[in-house]
Amino acid sequence: MKQLFLSVNDGSVHLVQTPAPVVKDHTVIVETLYSVVSAGTERSLTSFGGKNLVQKALERPDQVKKVTEKISTDGILSTVEAAFGRLKDPMPMGYTAVGKVKEVGCGVLGISVGDIVAEVGQAYHAEVNRVGKNLVVPVPKEIGDIRQAAFSALGGIALEGIHQAEVIPGETVAVIGLGLLGHITARILYAYGCDVIGFDVADKTLPDTKLKAFINSTADTAVETVKSLTNGRGVDKVIINASTDSNAPIDLSEEITRDRGTICMIGVTRMNLDRRPFYQKELSFKIARSYGPGRYDSSYEEEGFDYPVGYVRFTEGRNVEEFLRLLATGRLMIADLITHVVEFNDAPKAYEMITKNPGHEKYIGVLLKYKENQTKWEPVVTNAGTVKAKVAHDKINIGLIGAGLFARTTMLPIMKGLGLYYFKGMATTGGIASAQANEVFPFAYTTNNYKILLEDAAIDLIVVSTQHNSHARFIIEALRAGKNVYVEKPLCLTSDELDQIETAYKGSRGELFVGLNRRHAPLIQVIKKELQTDKIPAVYDYICNAGYIPPDHWTQDEQKGGGRILGEAVHFIDTVQYLDGSRIEGLKVDFISNPAYPSKDNAVLTVAFQSGGIANIIYTSMGSKKYPKEQLRVISNGAVYEMDNYVNLRKYGSSKKTEGKLKQDKGISSEYRYMYDVLKGKKQNGGIIQAIEAMRLLLKEMGK
Repeated sequence: MKQLFLSVNDGSVHLVQTPAPVVKDHTVIVETLYSVVSAGTERSLTSFGGKNLVQKALERPDQVKKVTEKISTDGILSTVEAAFGRLKDPMPMGYTAVGKVKEVGCGVLGISVGDIVAEVGQAYHAEVNRVGKNLVVPVPKEIGDIRQAAFSALGGIALEGIHQAEVIPGETVAVIGLGLLGHITARILYAYGCDVIGFDVADKTLPDTKLKAFINSTADTAVETVKSLTNGRGVDKVIINASTDSNAPIDLSEEITRDRGTICMIGVTRMNLDRRPFYQKELSFKIARSYGPGRYDSSYEEEGFDYPVGYVRFTEGRNVEEFLRLLATGRLMIADLITHVVEFNDAPKAYEMITKNPGHEKYIGVLLKYKENQTKWEPVVTNAGTVKAKVAHDKINIGLIGAGLFARTTMLPIMKGLGLYYFKGMATTGGIASAQANEVFPFAYTTNNYKILLEDAAIDLIVVSTQHNSHARFIIEALRAGKNVYVEKPLCLTSDELDQIETAYKGSRGELFVGLNRRHAPLIQVIKKELQTDKIPAVYDYICNAGYIPPDHWTQDEQKGGGRILGEAVHFIDTVQYLDGSRIEGLKVDFISNPAYPSKDNAVLTVAFQSGGIANIIYTSMGSKKYPKEQLRVISNGAVYEMDNYVNLRKYGSSKKTEGKLKQDKGISSEYRYMYDVLKGKKQNGGIIQAIEAMRLLLKEMGK
């Protein structure tokens, strides 16, 4: 299938060929018929992408702050590489569409194959979308022109603003900003029996948008005109739809709103609130969060948990349902807002119009129309720009399962830079991650069926980069298929899975690697060599200032991610075990008891080694971002070595010495060289035995 992406580097948009997404539980596969190009949101994104680095920095000072903090802890070169890596990642465009249901996942009720549905949120500009069940709503048959249903996300946004403003039928409401969203908001308010006064810097009135009056928001008489239209009271509510860097919409709202009125922000403007009018009139100011309750809640949007109607009348999905009801009853009509319909294959022309507009066209609602195309369902997409067969006998052909952020920004760039690996095949369950990775690091082919990689005799190494709860399944299947396997940590989430992995590994001709890269880091190698920690017992003190992650993040989920101790702390157990060189005799985990941090991501791990060495590992999410993420102190034989975030190493003995690097090096590149050497028969794979042993002890301690 084809999908539209934005290049954040330069602001250009282009169509990408990628496999169609496959259905998952609580999701629906929808074949897109029409999608809406949002002249506001998407124009601002393309405009941002077209700016140079200085302009981007000035527009996003919050991101600049994050970069400067990272420089202070990770080094300038590592930070620059990470920042430019993120800029290379193409961004999927679009968020509202109408289409036909092609497949329904387990747990989806009330929607059948063949239904015409409105889709929001996950409704990208793509021939096929996979959308959560709470984000699709059947289109009533009474809506003759289904193109109107493609605007459902905008209708949901307008309705959420109306709900947040607590509009009552019969009130007078000011709508500031008469773009596409402003017209939809005004028409819904009229359908609800409200008088609407429209404001904009230019006359954008339309016959079917029934306004009590239009007022130029820059006019000196704007405030007096409002008073004359409202018996001197002012408007009851203000809904701001404008998109501007100016504070003018806020200033105007404060003046035209009646005593104890409400101002609600839907658009994007400067928000410098003047205390005096808010105090004198006791005004309320609210911000509507996109389409409504459920937005940005992964349990609602991705896992399909709905909010009880008795507690939340209008959720994200029910706002869309209400918008469609208004269309179906004829109380709302927006067909006249559709000014342009562009063939999907010509999508870049639509973006040229809303950004540069060389033809000086007047546009409001811009739709992309999708033609019938059976090739969109092909499970394999071949990249014509790559060589299908092995490129060279000295390279390792990889098949990548999953294409998450780590794979796109770290793994693939490093593998490409080494020149030791050839990107043969990639498999994901959805079109987005696959297309994002393939655009920057092209594979010979991409697919939505991982079994094709296992059956490909040319693939030497299966790389698993998926959510933690799927690691064990992919490892076992790949090993049984005779493949070598490299998996991001952790190996698995339960002891039963670990037993199955070990059995599969012993019975397979393939090698197994797990992404515990810190043992390969140059500064760790220096410590092991100079302190001879594998010969003389040492004391290890490892601090990981991991940073806060919200409790609803998938890594915190015991079922999906296993929690951060299983997911990340395994790194530090492996590092100290590598330094010590002996087996672990004891492992204990103690969690902090702090109501402010309910997730199990603040713990002390105590490790006792057969050699007599001991390690204390502190893993915490409570620290400052300005403090380095990782610090290791090794004390042995009259010396103290202090490693600071894989950038600096201070050595205290008879004298003090410091060894530094220009950029952070956590050993990932060296790890990939090591894997290559093992697969070419130059080295033995010793690390996996220690990884399995340590994982077994940790799982037992965690009750897994």
